[in-house]
Amino acid sequence: MLSTACKRFASFKAVRGLHNAAPIKPSHHPRITQLLIDGKFTDAVSGKTFQTIDPRTEETIVEVAAADKEDVNLAVNAARKAFETGPWRKMSGRERGKILYRLADLMEAHKEELAVLETLDNGKPLSLSRNSDVPLAIDHYRYFAGWADKIHGQTIPVDGPFFAYTLREPVGVVGQIIPWNFPLLMQAWKLGPALAAGNTVVMKLAEQTPLTGLRVGELALEAGMPPGVLNLVAGMGETAGAALCSHMDVDKIAFTGSTEVGHMVMKAAAESNMKKVTLELGGKSPFIICEDADIDRAVSDAHHALFMNHGQCCVAGSRLFVHDNIYDEFVEKSVKLAKKKRVGDPFHPDSEQGPQVSQEQLDRILRYVGIGQEEGASLQTGGARLGTKGYFMEPTVFAEVEDHHTIAKEEIFGPVMSIIRWKTLEEVAFRANNTTYGLAAGIWSSSANTLQYLSRAVKAGTLFVNCYNVFDASLPFGGARPGSGQGRDKGEAALSHYTELKTVIQRLPRNNPYL
Repeated sequence: MLSTACKRFASFKAVRGLHNAAPIKPSHHPRITQLLIDGKFTDAVSGKTFQTIDPRTEETIVEVAAADKEDVNLAVNAARKAFETGPWRKMSGRERGKILYRLADLMEAHKEELAVLETLDNGKPLSLSRNSDVPLAIDHYRYFAGWADKIHGQTIPVDGPFFAYTLREPVGVVGQIIPWNFPLLMQAWKLGPALAAGNTVVMKLAEQTPLTGLRVGELALEAGMPPGVLNLVAGMGETAGAALCSHMDVDKIAFTGSTEVGHMVMKAAAESNMKKVTLELGGKSPFIICEDADIDRAVSDAHHALFMNHGQCCVAGSRLFVHDNIYDEFVEKSVKLAKKKRVGDPFHPDSEQGPQVSQEQLDRILRYVGIGQEEGASLQTGGARLGTKGYFMEPTVFAEVEDHHTIAKEEIFGPVMSIIRWKTLEEVAFRANNTTYGLAAGIWSSSANTLQYLSRAVKAGTLFVNCYNVFDASLPFGGARPGSGQGRDKGEAALSHYTELKTVIQRLPRNNPYL
């Protein structure tokens, strides 16, 4: 007899085309599984490895070298030597830009391989890796390659016989820690500005998804990156990550991840050498749907805002505020759209949602679903695991969610939509801001006055107006409240976090008649 879970799985497959009968064989397989330190791929000093898991099958893809404190020390030493005595920061910005352009070109030449590895390791649909993650990552390297020879200071007139100017110089050795939800893209967000500015880098890759990051490291060497400029370590946060954050010879830490870990990163940085810190942390983004919105387009955008990348997105529109007068219709259409979503093997061309990244993440999502039901939210669809193999989760929609419900306050990081009622602009603006997060927000309305009011009233680092999840390398990205971090990735704003501003005042000869 089929278990309850298997019955649900069989029904879901029949009705919605779940493609999970037999996993599709990827067209590319990982080759690089070692750490990149000082221009060479090497095993961990301890010889230890860890498994990176295929979330479709729960089987091991490969064993990857597991870095710990000793490996981080070697990587930091290599980065310091490369910064102080190597050619990277001394070469012209144009030469650094050429190498970053070559890296982008090599990634373009291997874009299918990178897309396959990203999907294999993370579980996101191959279509998403091909059409979003890989091209956006390539675009980031090209964008910052273009900035490399345009980082400069200013000449500042001052009183007296002095010539005063500023220089923008690289910070030094930069430690970077990236998450598992967009591994290839997050690597580009961090490496692009740091390398363009002339820094050297030690990057800790997420233990769940190290494969594309290591392959990019190999391509960087092929592009001409000097030894020690880019060092990549894979390993656990409590070992390799902690060692990097507390290292006395690291000048700056850049971290993307949870708010909880962000606190630990900042504490470690402060207790070591007071290194500079930028943090891109969690979000619980409000998406406000007004009474005059084009409801079908708003439903579609809200669906995309929440379910993109299986809900594993820091800007996910996870607090969906819908005006009371259109609430019931909006819920009905949102539920209908969620039920149509095709969940299955991410290598199948028809799949719109693959597995969650890990058992831990799936368990976390299911726990929140249970809490939502216990606290009185109305489960409209989904709410359960699909099958017994692979970390597949039903697209889930809750209605009648209230502000005090846990699912309306805490970041779930999964395909769980929470729909909340509102009546007045003043009320919804206050409620949208009643959170420790401020990473992103969305607004849907046909009224220019309403859009202007809410655009100024809602506090967020990024505001999507009549759209959602629109990104570009040139647009700054970061949090506007403590729970979402500090500093900015992307755009010209990111460069300020990877450069030191030096003021130079030079006395001029008194006999110069033009002074």
